[in-house]
Amino acid sequence: MTRPLPALGRRGLLLGLGAGASLGGSRLALGQGPLGEQRLVVVLLRGALDGLAAVQPYGDPALPGLRGRLALPEPGQEEGLLDLGGFFGLHPRLAKLHALFAAGEAIALHAVCGPTRSRSHFVAQDMLEIGAEERLGSGWLNRALAGLPGHEAGPNRAAFAIGTDLPLILRGGEPVGMYAPSRAERPGAELYARLMELNHTDPLTGPALAEGLRARGFTAGVVPPPEQRGGFVELAAAAGRLLAAPDGPRVAALEMSGWDTHAGQANRLRGVLTGLDDGLDALRERLGPAWRQTAVLVMTEFGRTARANGNDGTDHGTGSAAFLLGGAVAGGRVVADWPGLGEGRLYENRDLAPTLDLRAVAKALLRDHLGLSPAAVAAAFPGSGAIGAKGGLLRG
Repeated sequence: MTRPLPALGRRGLLLGLGAGASLGGSRLALGQGPLGEQRLVVVLLRGALDGLAAVQPYGDPALPGLRGRLALPEPGQEEGLLDLGGFFGLHPRLAKLHALFAAGEAIALHAVCGPTRSRSHFVAQDMLEIGAEERLGSGWLNRALAGLPGHEAGPNRAAFAIGTDLPLILRGGEPVGMYAPSRAERPGAELYARLMELNHTDPLTGPALAEGLRARGFTAGVVPPPEQRGGFVELAAAAGRLLAAPDGPRVAALEMSGWDTHAGQANRLRGVLTGLDDGLDALRERLGPAWRQTAVLVMTEFGRTARANGNDGTDHGTGSAAFLLGGAVAGGRVVADWPGLGEGRLYENRDLAPTLDLRAVAKALLRDHLGLSPAAVAAAFPGSGAIGAKGGLLRG
């Protein structure tokens, strides 16, 4: 059922990008839609989150044999998982997110994937943000802005642009602008991550580049240094303050890099998961009462291999986990058509098999949360008529 947004105020419809920020490996872009009450935030985890580590299926008997030392202790044990009702457990560094589960305001979505099965970061990220199986010149969230109720009144074209980058998910025909605060000249972690992806298998340049990055405060897998992980928290807090304003934006897209865990995954995930947990909590806190009208989708381009590699890490995979949280979310559960990890169950005998297309989740948010019409949802995700909106994710 489509739920319309509240009546617009005197300022009417304002679409486009309200603000953007870039802090280390994190970025923020804000799109200002009709000045109703519903807020939508999309968090892109760049580098491929290992969903089997973030939301570990400890009840699957095949897990220990695949994961070895990467498997975390079961709930109730020292440094153990945070239980999600049996079978699944949340990584212990996501304690604040776990509290939202307990409050009925968070869902873990497992065995999910975007529109492509490519294991290339660049291809998978693009398709996830485009929302289609072919390349287009715009992102699905920008196309969704054009379908918000009241858009026919005409958007305010007084957008502004300060900065150098904009997430593909918000690129397109709707007015956009950016704001970038001052920052150090040191390149962001994403650039280092891309260099490592191109060189990590080379016997000469791979080890040399890895050693150079370690000397500069990075790990071999390119984890953002502490100030960049803190940058995501600051960014999320800023997004919350802007979204909470009565006449502020209502749509935001945030990015956090550092999730490519080819080596030393256990230690690396502790830092980035803590940063994600703190950032999501800062977003909730700054939103204040507006949290009740907020839905936050946290997703990544693909998952990682079910088997650990020889470097105590994982390689590029397929199925992963995503999170949906907010006061508008009917939470407190894991949503998964679990494919299993046993013999013959893995995708191409290496990855968690995806059973839920993330477009089904995004379609539900556009339809049931932002009130888009079926035609507008279809326009946001062209060529995906066979994928229906996932029901039951939101309150009411």
